[in-house]
Amino acid sequence: MIEIKPFDGLGQFHNEWLAARYHFSFAGYYDPAQMGVGSLRVWNDDTIRPGTGFDMHGHRDMEIITYVREGAITHQDHLGNKGRTEAGDIQVMSAGTGIMHAEFNQEEDPTKIFQIWIEPAVQGVEPRWETRSFPKGERAGELVPLASGRPEHEGALPIHQDAAILGATLKAGQSVTHRLDAGRHLYLVPATGRITVNDAEAGPRDGVVVSDLDEVVITAKEDAEILLADVA
Repeated sequence: MIEIKPFDGLGQFHNEWLAARYHFSFAGYYDPAQMGVGSLRVWNDDTIRPGTGFDMHGHRDMEIITYVREGAITHQDHLGNKGRTEAGDIQVMSAGTGIMHAEFNQEEDPTKIFQIWIEPAVQGVEPRWETRSFPKGERAGELVPLASGRPEHEGALPIHQDAAILGATLKAGQSVTHRLDAGRHLYLVPATGRITVNDAEAGPRDGVVVSDLDEVVITAKEDAEILLADVA
């Protein structure tokens, strides 16, 4: 089964510094039919104005993955970690027993991110944060694991769950194939460009839910950048 969730139908939040779309129930947006897919609990599409961001706040027992679509995000936490993650790169925070952190756009232009939360398989782990560069050239026409708890994904940033975040850049007409093991689900979002997933068409920033299929073929109808979560 393939279900398309149009971008215009997603939950919304706006204030003076943040414009957000929520793929699943989050904060003040609640829809009992949109509570996540498998262990994937949150997929937020955030645009953050220059010089603003999320003040220091806390999390526990959640794998929080940030993919930067445009601009850069600067992280700081109570463990002493500080770093800047640029467009096309990813950061992972395992909240574990508890972490306090802040995320700011210190750039001159708006920063656009996907913020993805995955429920961990184990609770109470030691909190950690890490960022890593994944050159987009390596993702040309190929799905590359960016964050993963699956043993076959060596080189991806680790998370505490049998799940994976993969990304690819596709030229118009290019395709990639992704196989799904039994009982697993796929959640796919084109950051840019229009795509088809088997015979279903999705536009930029739409959500695509895939379940009860062994394989999907993702084809770019125009140049596209895609991100997907493979979860149980």
